Amino acid sequence: MGNCLYPVQPSISMDKNISPFPLEDFLNYSYDENNSYQSLEDYSTLDSAVPCRSCTLLDESSLPFFILASALGVLASVAVLFALLRPLFHWQLCPGRPILAQLAVGSALFSIAVPILAPGLNSVHSTVLCYLGSWIWYSSAFAQALVIGSYACLGPKLGASQIPALTLGLTVGLWGVAGLLGLPITLASDIFCSLVSRRGLGILQSVHAVICFAIFTLLPLCLLGVKVLKKALGRGPGPWLNILWIWFIFWWPHGVVLGFDALVRSRVLLLPTCLAQQILDLMLHLAEAMAIVHCVAAPLLLALYCHQATRTSLPSVSLPARGSHLNALGSKC
Repeated sequence: MGNCLYPVQPSISMDKNISPFPLEDFLNYSYDENNSYQSLEDYSTLDSAVPCRSCTLLDESSLPFFILASALGVLASVAVLFALLRPLFHWQLCPGRPILAQLAVGSALFSIAVPILAPGLNSVHSTVLCYLGSWIWYSSAFAQALVIGSYACLGPKLGASQIPALTLGLTVGLWGVAGLLGLPITLASDIFCSLVSRRGLGILQSVHAVICFAIFTLLPLCLLGVKVLKKALGRGPGPWLNILWIWFIFWWPHGVVLGFDALVRSRVLLLPTCLAQQILDLMLHLAEAMAIVHCVAAPLLLALYCHQATRTSLPSVSLPARGSHLNALGSKC
């Protein structure tokens, strides 16, 4: 995956300060101390003018990775969604099941959008499809992050009893906010469906970088900080910590690296060497790859969470059932 075998040779054009020396001019050239070898010094600066070339990990050669991740993500998301809507293996006992189903929906939407922006396939799509794919890509990810955050805060309430009004209001609110948060990068995208178009110096790109840093990086840190602070002060349990928080591991690097890249492009931070720029580009591609892998990992995390939740709920449900059965037998006797 990626291509570093064919670096682009810089094309150097000679300007008026860097002119070729014909033979007759060289023979007739006499030293003048006011000349100060300016042309020779200009030649020594040619190396610094060579553009910094980075390895591209997510290019046309990574198309199988995109297709495989998309296919596995769709299959896993649909399977988990089916198990949640038509409960199997006692998954109807999973607390907050309608809220958790939205994670499977978000993962499925993201998986569908992956081939639209995949290198090698993005050039065959229309402009409208490119905008739609970019909007679904990030809106579904924002929705999943907000769902996990809200479920961490409202999990105990959702487990006690299902409140249809709360579930509906939370669903509309979360997806509405996620859709609005995905608009800046959608409006900033050019006519090409490329991952590179998400980086830039425009206002919309900067707003998008701030949104990603806030949702993918600050949100889990804030939840964890509130959890630790409430536990230290003894003021309640705080946010509900569960296995779904692993989801943020796949997007946390994306928020950090994208925010750092925005600072570099706006010249707030300056990279000292070309190697530092190459490392930053590599980290951007690795973070993008981890974000893509989440569409396969999210349904698996959701299935594992529901399995653990229902396994702990089954004994509490079976004991009253056994008690009522014994009472019925006793009354018959």
